[in-house]
Amino acid sequence: VVQVMTYLVENETAALLVPANLVPRVHPHYREVVGFLAVQMADEARHVEVFTRRIGLRGRSPGTSSRGGQASLATLVTERDPDVASFLLSVMGETSFLELLRFLQQHGPDPVTRAICRLAATDEVRHVAFAVGRLRRRGDPALLDRLASAVRAREAALRHTSGLDPNVFDALIVLASPTFDPPGVSVGFERVVELVGRMDRARRAMLVRLGYAPEQAAALSALHTRNFM
Repeated sequence: VVQVMTYLVENETAALLVPANLVPRVHPHYREVVGFLAVQMADEARHVEVFTRRIGLRGRSPGTSSRGGQASLATLVTERDPDVASFLLSVMGETSFLELLRFLQQHGPDPVTRAICRLAATDEVRHVAFAVGRLRRRGDPALLDRLASAVRAREAALRHTSGLDPNVFDALIVLASPTFDPPGVSVGFERVVELVGRMDRARRAMLVRLGYAPEQAAALSALHTRNFM
């Protein structure tokens, strides 16, 4: 649990910084957008706090962080194009993250872990819906090509990184294993593989909603970072 919560804290911190970077660039006339981004920042700050508290619930220290994961998140935080930043974070990243939170809600070993993941997922649904709705209404005929190019550029930049911290992958397997003998761990592994598949299907569905053809959506989803966010 501690290792997974450490991963969640790291990713939620990046998800806080992205809207924080966007707010100063929104014209004050669009106060509803500024207001929503402020709420999104508050949501992410609350997630960081709650997941941090779960780490220390029994006096434990945070788990590990990987260079590959940090490199993946850095591409979100340093992105200067507001449309691309929103797309990569919410449409690609938080859509995947939602499936992870639902997975943890199902397989969390205690009521606290399951409850905080359920509540965080409720917030993330709003973030994804806002990003998808805003991008669909942009009215820019070149937008889809620009977003697709951003996905390909990010994949190229991260191609030689390690991706998801193996300690996080192993921790997910442990959480999903009904027992800790070889057959039980095998079940846990298969459940994590199924999780990755659900993430892919969820991303593809969101991409189709944005206007991509199903084959384009499948190709772009396959290029998404192995770090999930």
